[in-house]
Amino acid sequence: MSSTTTISPEKLARLIGTPKCPTLIDVRNDADFQSDPRLIPSARRRNADRLADWIGSVRAPAIVYCQQGHKLSEGVAAFLRAHGTAAEILEGGFEAWRDARHPLVPTEKSEKPNVDGRTVWVTRARPKIDRIACPWLIRRFVDPDAIILFVTPAEVAAVAERFGGAPFDVDSVFWSHRGDLCTFDVMIQEFGLATAPLLRLAAIVRGADTARPDLAPEAPGLLAASLGLSRMYADDLEQLDAGMLLYDAFYRWCRDATGETHNWPHTKPGA
Repeated sequence: MSSTTTISPEKLARLIGTPKCPTLIDVRNDADFQSDPRLIPSARRRNADRLADWIGSVRAPAIVYCQQGHKLSEGVAAFLRAHGTAAEILEGGFEAWRDARHPLVPTEKSEKPNVDGRTVWVTRARPKIDRIACPWLIRRFVDPDAIILFVTPAEVAAVAERFGGAPFDVDSVFWSHRGDLCTFDVMIQEFGLATAPLLRLAAIVRGADTARPDLAPEAPGLLAASLGLSRMYADDLEQLDAGMLLYDAFYRWCRDATGETHNWPHTKPGA
């Protein structure tokens, strides 16, 4: 039964991938987690028995889920609220989300947290398209606190190895182009995020990133906006911040507005 301290899987699914997505906390016990070691997109796994170690670092609002949405998530969410952090539980827990066929991220594909519990991703400096799209996907669906390092192209692999990061969008690494697919496509596949909106966005990104405007009518627009941003910002991280908003907008169009058109009214009011 719904209450003021629960959220349905359907409502949560509308928030994931957007800037308004709450902090998601997976508190399933070890046995339940090992039976299906996947996470709801952007969720962090936390040990309920060590609540005191991490309760102060949770950003509000938070959504907590366990296997079926009973005592474990109820208790952790209540403790968070007692600590001053707005928190709800996911109705039906992990099982309800899974049974509704919402996307789940396999943990074996996720990079291990390195710096302050955050994953580190390393790529070439001066990004244009793929190297902005991929960090957007990571931060919106995998690790909201991911650290993105832009470095000299020749040093990407060495920096990633030295600092425990994952190199991406360079030759001869796991997270890179494969055949006709760009790195953004690969990440969507590997992270289990092949939803209709993200696949539509992937076609736009691939068209813009690989000089294939025939793949999507919107690809030239993304290319133009991306090249414009690269000339507006000398700092790669400032460009990434601006690019996050750009991809937020493209994602929402892909999810919610592809059927909408806009025309100048030819008839004056009252005519």
